Amino acid sequence: MRTSYLNRVRLPLVVEPDGETPSAGALEELCRARRDWLAGALLEHGALLLRGFGEAGAEGLSRFARTFSGREPLDYTGGASPRVRLGGGVYTSTEYPSRYTLSLHNELSYTYRWPAHLYFYCERPADAGGETPLGDSRAILRRLDPEVVARFRRKRVRYVRTLGGREGTGYSWQEAFETEDRAAVEAYCRAGGVAFEWRADGSLRLTEVRPATTFHPLTGEEVWFNQAEAFHPSALSAEDYAALTAEGGEESLRLNATYGDGAPLEPAALAHIREVTRAAAVLVPLRAGDLLLLDNLLTCHGRMPYTGPRRILLAMT
Repeated sequence: MRTSYLNRVRLPLVVEPDGETPSAGALEELCRARRDWLAGALLEHGALLLRGFGEAGAEGLSRFARTFSGREPLDYTGGASPRVRLGGGVYTSTEYPSRYTLSLHNELSYTYRWPAHLYFYCERPADAGGETPLGDSRAILRRLDPEVVARFRRKRVRYVRTLGGREGTGYSWQEAFETEDRAAVEAYCRAGGVAFEWRADGSLRLTEVRPATTFHPLTGEEVWFNQAEAFHPSALSAEDYAALTAEGGEESLRLNATYGDGAPLEPAALAHIREVTRAAAVLVPLRAGDLLLLDNLLTCHGRMPYTGPRRILLAMT
């Protein structure tokens, strides 16, 4: 195999077969034969793009994730964005409308259980747009104003999520938790210290306070690891904000964020964070058959707007 880079930032490291036409199951064969090398390269670079190893599909993606991690893929229990479960621990990537840009984030950093690794498989690229932005979470932390970082470290982030209780009310708690059992939801919340409130209209309000940074368990490096700016209402366009708050004000928003003590996040701090993360982002256009492997702490990701029937699959371990 051979390696290369797509950009000057050297994110991700591109790994391709060395001239040979790949056989069926080449991705899994690569993982079995070079698993230790792949793991070391991922730890060094934060992201690997495995390109040209043939089609894998949902089943192949699931097998690759199992082989690489040595464990079963995680489910998306309690996640904040709509997805379609395909089986074997594989989901579609977020089903947010294609016109939206999804800013850089680390998967599930807003809750107490997050994956170490993400596996994005491109089944069908968009007709136009749809690139996957990547950012180095270590570099983002270094570039942020130390006073902003210190304040977020000290005060942490309070995330508030409201999940609908029936069809037609938006993303529901039944979809988020993949169950109709309220007791199962409550057990999940108690396990992670998540405050929950069942509301009169059948919806569910979740509140949890999480750190704004964390440390990589293998490298010991501190990384920026939160989604405060994405959850905050200022991330919405004026049109979307007006539509979502027309009836119940900000209480009706599906997502919101404050400091851990409930104090509001300063607009200047949020603007600064957005400026730094946008500047750190490099766009990675995925081709059919690409598998993008991310260390979820070292590398954050997003999504650009697109046209056409883009289809990206996701597994997490």
